[in-house]
Amino acid sequence: MTERDALRFDDRFLRELPGDPEPKNFRRQVHGACWSRVMPTRVAAPRLVAYSPEMAEVLGISEATMGSPELVDALAGNALLPGMDPYAACYGGHQFGNWAGQLGDGRALTLGELVTESGTRWELQLKGAGPTPYSRGADGRAVLRSSIREFLCSEAMHHLGIPTTRALSLVTTGEPVMRDMLYDGNPAPEPGAVVCRVAPSFLRFGNYEIFASRGDLATLRTLLDFTIRNHFAELGAPGPDTYAAWFHEVCVRTAAMIAGWIRVGFVHGVMNTDNMSVLGLTIDYGPYGWIDDFDPDWTPNTTDAGTRRYRFGQQPQVAAWNLAQLARTLVPLGVPVETLEAGIDAYVAAYERAQADAMAGKLGLTQLRPGDAEDPRSDAALVQELLQTLRAVPTDMTIFHRRLADVPVSAGAPTSDEALLELVRPAYYDASPEAGAHARMIAWLRRWIDRVASEDVPDDLRRSRMNAVNPKYVLRNYIAQLAIDDATRGDYARIHELLEVFRHPYDEQPGREQYAEKRPDWAKHKVGCSMLSCSS
Repeated sequence: MTERDALRFDDRFLRELPGDPEPKNFRRQVHGACWSRVMPTRVAAPRLVAYSPEMAEVLGISEATMGSPELVDALAGNALLPGMDPYAACYGGHQFGNWAGQLGDGRALTLGELVTESGTRWELQLKGAGPTPYSRGADGRAVLRSSIREFLCSEAMHHLGIPTTRALSLVTTGEPVMRDMLYDGNPAPEPGAVVCRVAPSFLRFGNYEIFASRGDLATLRTLLDFTIRNHFAELGAPGPDTYAAWFHEVCVRTAAMIAGWIRVGFVHGVMNTDNMSVLGLTIDYGPYGWIDDFDPDWTPNTTDAGTRRYRFGQQPQVAAWNLAQLARTLVPLGVPVETLEAGIDAYVAAYERAQADAMAGKLGLTQLRPGDAEDPRSDAALVQELLQTLRAVPTDMTIFHRRLADVPVSAGAPTSDEALLELVRPAYYDASPEAGAHARMIAWLRRWIDRVASEDVPDDLRRSRMNAVNPKYVLRNYIAQLAIDDATRGDYARIHELLEVFRHPYDEQPGREQYAEKRPDWAKHKVGCSMLSCSS
């Protein structure tokens, strides 16, 4: 028996939840079912171009097996391994604040749960493996550019310490996919690809919303009971009290995820309820981005350009709104409204704690002292003034915080204003800011130095602590686009290089400094390097 044959898959989701009785794969409304069986669509010439060694190791898959034709065929959707029973999940969602009805896995399908030797279960899902009953008129395929972005970002976020789904593999299909990337009426063929993404579960808020919206409380209760038994067993037996405890836990996990996004400058771009994981994982990497020059109003999504609902600084509030939509699904199951409101309050409190801890770490402080931002001597005022100062002059958030760690404090701060400013000047996008901008930054730096000095922490220790929470390397859109451009020409070397770089985002990595630089001028308005569409 080969190692491939020894991989053990289970179909718990299919076995324990009601399914779609219609065996044919055509687009339709699916009622009373959590899933529809569907076979992936074969592709012409699958080729494994990259995979995550860490994720393969977690799953118990060796390097030799990863490269085997049998597994590559499975990761492309051309074949099934023993035990795989593919399906697409049914869910709905609020998109840009409006109820969109049934959505579902339109271009993703789950192969099954891989059960490791330790008994841990990981759901393997192919994205771009063909149409499903939920495809809503689309082809179910994915293009290489979006697949590279999801593959790299899933792993980059994991190594940044942000809760996330993972990526196992990136396979090209050898087939073109037609896409209108700019939504301007000019579709063009692009290389196709399939990503195998991995998570304990891909259940999202929309999985529960769809049944509540239809008044199908029996299926809703069955799904929620399944979720608690298999993913939140520590909460106890399913029932109204446990449902409330589950919602509280989802709120707290979501708060940790959002605080992580804000800490590293990540913008999801499409925070619809169907893109919110009940496990508190970052899920569905579409038109995401990292803020370059600090701007709380920036969104990477061209579809969101008008209202900027999903802009960087709005993400905590949107998460709370999304949680409120999930809460509404539990009211018909007997969960008191006040208990659900307490869950939202728990989200707010957990987020504020996590954000305060993150900001303290980013500034090299043990913790932020209690106090109101109205008190100019408070830490809250110090933080508020920093955010306003960063925004006043286009300043790279990631580079600024790394440079801030190098400002000497205990050994004596620079005596001249110019010497102090020079330490953070590399983070500026504007070499000649308006009058007073430099003076404002210098004043803030002096104030920060005094505050940090009050804790009497040696510079080396403070620097190491700051660099442990302030990444040097983040997957800026222009960096991902460099890999996409190369791959479109058939050169996949940069994908492997970036995968290695983002395994160690907090380390200096001599020789790789080019991936820690500011967004270059040429990338400011280049397609794929700033804002992106949802087209994939």
